[in-house]
Amino acid sequence: MKATRGREDATMKDKKEAKKPAENKVVGKRKAASRADKSDQKRPKNIASSTNKDPNKPKRPATAFFVFMEEFRTSYKQEHPKVKAISAVGKAGGEKWKSMSNAVSYSIIA
Repeated sequence: MKATRGREDATMKDKKEAKKPAENKVVGKRKAASRADKSDQKRPKNIASSTNKDPNKPKRPATAFFVFMEEFRTSYKQEHPKVKAISAVGKAGGEKWKSMSNAVSYSIIA
């Protein structure tokens, strides 16, 4: 249980609130509204940064998992031609990836 400090702290708090003018008190939903007003005052996003992107910039290379999944999808579709769900292929590939050791996964990449 939490220890209480007694009546002294409660009366001090009441005195402090009594000294505040009524106009400055924020109650209930108004407190959230005043925070929302302050969030509008943030500086605007820099729109120019999105226009400076180079369209000819090369993409990052594929990770080892994506290289593995590309090969796994073709082999899985040959073994299971009736399975059309993408999620089933992804789950099966994830399970096989988890069961592989690092040595095997490195040999696939190389």
